[in-house]
Formats: sequence, C-alpha cells, structure tokens
Amino acid sequence: MNKNVLLLILAALLLSSCSSVPITGRKQLSLISDAEVLSSSLTQYKGYMAQATVSGNKVQSEMVTRVGKALAVATETYLKNNGMESDIQNYAWEFSLVANTEVNAFCMPGGKIVVYEGLMKMVSSEDELAVVIGHEVAHAVAKHSNERMSQQILAQYGSNILNSALANKSAAVQSVAGQVFGLGAQYGVMLPFSRKQENEADYMGMVLMSMAGYNPDMALTFWQKMSAGGGASVPELLSTHPSDETRINNIKKNLPKIKQTYYKKSSSSSATFHIG
Repeated sequence: MNKNVLLLILAALLLSSCSSVPITGRKQLSLISDAEVLSSSLTQYKGYMAQATVSGNKVQSEMVTRVGKALAVATETYLKNNGMESDIQNYAWEFSLVANTEVNAFCMPGGKIVVYEGLMKMVSSEDELAVVIGHEVAHAVAKHSNERMSQQILAQYGSNILNSALANKSAAVQSVAGQVFGLGAQYGVMLPFSRKQENEADYMGMVLMSMAGYNPDMALTFWQKMSAGGGASVPELLSTHPSDETRINNIKKNLPKIKQTYYKKSSSSSATFHIG
C-alpha cells in the first residue's frame, strides 16, 4: 500500500478512535472497548486481592468505605446529569483497605479501589482521604487505563493494526494489559500514569470530592503535608506525580473555580450506585 495512503488511513482511524474525558473535555486515544479494559483489569484486581491481606482495622476500613461510597454517588450523579448514564454500567464499586505499610492507593477500571494502611497514617480527616480516593476514582472516570493501553498498542503494533481494523486485537490487548496493570511490574500493582494524566486526575478528583460534599481546600493541605513529609524516601503515591511545587500551584490556581462551581457542603446519601 502507498505510504501516503497508509498514513491517511491511520490518521482517519485515530481520529475516529478519539473520545472525550468527562469534566475536562480533553480528547484522548481510545482503541479498546470498555468491556476489554474491564475484563483485563478485573483479572489483575482479583489476582492482587487473592494475595493481599485485608486490614483488620475496622474503624479505618469503614472510613474508606464511607468516603468511597460518597464519591461513587457523586460520580454516578455527574454522569447521569451530563448525558453519560450509559457509562455507569462500567462501574461495580468496591472499597478495600489492605495491610501494607506503603503510602499508596489505587483504583482499577470499574471502580475497584484499594487503600494501603500506610496512607491512613497521613490522613487526619475524611476530607483528606477524599483527596486521595477522589484522585484515584478520577483515573477510572477519565479512562486513563484505556488511553494508556491504546497508546501502548499503537506504539507496539503501529500501522499493523490496520490489517484487521482493530476487529481482532484480543491478543494485543492481553499483552498490553499485562504491562499496564502489573504482572510483576516494579511499581506495584499499577504502572505509572503520565504526568498529563496525573494532573488531570488531580483536577477531576477535586471536582468529584467537592460534588460529594468534601472540602476541596483539604487538597492543598494534604499535598503540602505529603510534600513536607517526603524526605529521602518518596511515597509511592508521589513517585510518578507532578513535582510538589507544580501540584500545589495547580491546586491553588484551580481551587476558586472548583469551590464556586462544584462545592456542596453537605452530600446526599439518597442516590443509588452499583456495588460489586
């Protein structure tokens, strides 16, 4: 096939494979269906939980569940109110606190949220916990894993994906999922997101926690506290994120708009949502 024709076809394919991130509206590459991403991530999540030790701290576990549920309600309410109600079927929320001393948390596609006990030592309120869980939920809502897997497939297979017009790419998806979600990855369960995605998750997380009734001012307080407690050993939660200065400056810049537009001081618990 003529090279120019091939490039035009590839460009058209990529253009038709773009989606928009909720809240921010950023265009992103999406070569993989939600069903494929969810299937791959669920396998990884079940494997992780089979080996993890669930925390015996009842008070902290209930706090994680309570904050997680409030954010789930806010997330699904936003999707319903903005013409994305069909996306709700992609979420079966689970909230787990595991016995791990690392300062970390993650959310797999589909709303599988895991918080480490080590993180709870840095949390002094539910508002601060909402900063972290809101950030992780934002990764799922923004479908950052889908975007990252799509970029990986494009990088590995390039124009060869045109041969099947993405109709038969299961092997490629499984291969890339192993790299994206873990399988011995040096960064724990999840490989790092890009700085762009992390910045986006910071912003979206603040929006979601605000809609859930948590004080977005605590995002500034929490990340300043995390930055001050860094030292030589960088918490996993910070290791791939924007620099402390960049993050704090972005939070300061975005706070006024977020508080004015989204912040509700009391969250509603009457909405229904999907627990897995």
